[in-house]
Amino acid sequence: MASPSDLPGPLELLVLQPTPFCNINCSYCYLPDRQSTRRMSPATLERTFEWVFSSGLVREPFTLLWHAGEPLVMPLPFYEDAVVLLERHNRPGVTVYQSFQTNATLLDDAWCDFIRRHGIHLGVSVDGPAHLHDSSRRTRQGKGTLDRVLHGIHLLHEHQVPFYVISVLTADSLNYADELFDFYQEHRISQVCFNVEEIEGPNTSSSLLGAGMKERFRRFFSRFMDLACSAEPPLMVREFETSAGALLGVRYGPGARTQENKPWAIVNVDCDGNFSTYSPELLGLSSPRYGSFALGNVAADSLGDVIASERFRALEADVSLGGDLCRQSCPYFAFCGGGPPANKYFENGTFASTETLFCRLHKQVCLDVTLERLERQQKAVLSEACPT
Repeated sequence: MASPSDLPGPLELLVLQPTPFCNINCSYCYLPDRQSTRRMSPATLERTFEWVFSSGLVREPFTLLWHAGEPLVMPLPFYEDAVVLLERHNRPGVTVYQSFQTNATLLDDAWCDFIRRHGIHLGVSVDGPAHLHDSSRRTRQGKGTLDRVLHGIHLLHEHQVPFYVISVLTADSLNYADELFDFYQEHRISQVCFNVEEIEGPNTSSSLLGAGMKERFRRFFSRFMDLACSAEPPLMVREFETSAGALLGVRYGPGARTQENKPWAIVNVDCDGNFSTYSPELLGLSSPRYGSFALGNVAADSLGDVIASERFRALEADVSLGGDLCRQSCPYFAFCGGGPPANKYFENGTFASTETLFCRLHKQVCLDVTLERLERQQKAVLSEACPT
């Protein structure tokens, strides 16, 4: 009998992509077919839940994230049925935290009621004031979307639905730490997550490339944290919280891997039932070396058969090697765990590689700034406890 350490997983994050279609057209989007109107059928959704709960991966609570393209494009009855199907197939009674990542432009009273009624975690994508948000997040006709997003945020407040925001930072954003902070305060946003403009899929470049960008990002993040920590109550910033947790907990020991580079900790399923693991951004794409990053289909392929396949073994060997290379060469590894495979592949051309733009900015700078703040706080506490 296999020991728990020999088993794949356990599942931590199930990413379901009920449609690739998005109703807006962001300039930095990584989705290759966001104009496709394909939709997940009720039969595929049910088979997905059957597959997941029979796979052996479900051994502890996990998050079900509805994502990519815009999940609210799907009609509300689809998700009402999904709640019933999830409960039906969750025979072990494992806690499942449902989450939506949305651009908020399609929110209405009925959506807000559904989200609140089922305790769904909600992330809203908004990049700040109009001159930042509308430069990247536009309609297919080229018009800005901020007014519609703010209407959605207003509805969430009106219905008392908790939410956090994800803002994508471009080179231009780094000039506006104060304006971004003021924007979040004005719209009563209490939790912020920063993503960087990444090189992934069809988005083959980033405004954050170039000499001096790391220092610019450091100045931005340091200034923003000064403002966030001085707010009353303090503005929660994911990058600071996760960095502080890593620094204080030192969570990655020898051989440890993160959610994105640990096989089957994440399972991604598209609208046709094709599934993958590792970074969700890989699903729907392919490479000359590995072929399609979709490793199977929930209607036809068991987890055991996929794990035994040559394609998965080649993929896992390179992802694992990339983690080993990070461990050997990077002083941040103990606090990072090796970096997302998607960033490595799209920036370096191979999973068996190390540093990326994402690593330099989103990991290294955030860890540096957080460590500086923690050290200052510790010195202040010691100084107050032991005055000279």
